[in-house]
Amino acid sequence: MHNFEFLRMVNIGQYLPLNSILHRLDARARIVMYLLILMAATFTAQPGGLLFALLVVLVLLRIGRIPLSFALRGLLPPLPFLLILAVLQVFVSIRPPSALPLFEFGIFKIYASGLVSAGMLLLRFCVLILALSLSSFTLSTSEMIHGLESLLAPFSRFGLPVHDLVMVLQVTIRFIPFLAIAAERIAKAQASRGAEWGVRKGKIFQRVRQVIPLIVPLFLTSLRRAETMALAMDARAYGSTRRRTSMYTMHFAWKDAAALLLGAGCASVILILGV
Repeated sequence: MHNFEFLRMVNIGQYLPLNSILHRLDARARIVMYLLILMAATFTAQPGGLLFALLVVLVLLRIGRIPLSFALRGLLPPLPFLLILAVLQVFVSIRPPSALPLFEFGIFKIYASGLVSAGMLLLRFCVLILALSLSSFTLSTSEMIHGLESLLAPFSRFGLPVHDLVMVLQVTIRFIPFLAIAAERIAKAQASRGAEWGVRKGKIFQRVRQVIPLIVPLFLTSLRRAETMALAMDARAYGSTRRRTSMYTMHFAWKDAAALLLGAGCASVILILGV
């Protein structure tokens, strides 16, 4: 049955209701802290900065009581695509004019700069995926919506539809596990009708051939789910009033300020090491 366990490999969009320090922080503090770390890991240009960013994310996973094996499981689905990009980066990366190749295979030459670029690409994507998974593990749907609305509230004075933008972002994130569940159901239905799903590991082309029949029914299922959600929101008078109130009240305490300072400090170190 492991061939049908798509949801087990998708971590982004899943919330773990654990009792940790990160879960007890203010939602706005968590959002800003994660955003600072993500931006620093995106713009750092040296391996030292990326390694420190990876260390920071792993420490935050430990503080949040997130099982490391569960968090690392989210790296498996995009790993084949990352490896393809890394191989391409080895051959197309910019190298110094006086650099000597490490290996030569006919017309293909591998330089040290290409290997470093490929390693940084893999490391950067791993850090970003783990950081996004961490934010999903420690931020519930309601907390993210209210936190983003509170942070973006000043922009509503300039006519920006803050609530609608936040809702679109949250629905996009929440649809990821729903797509995995729908793909799992479609795969089981096709297998029950005689489709071949027992391919051994390592046969990449046969696995790709198995995924192709899932695309059309998965696309149709997503459209039906989106239409159902739109009708439900319309039936509940969503968008009938411009100003919406909430029962959820957020309180910014000293521990939230300390978390923000810690996140800003870690982001600064990541950028300094990346210069």
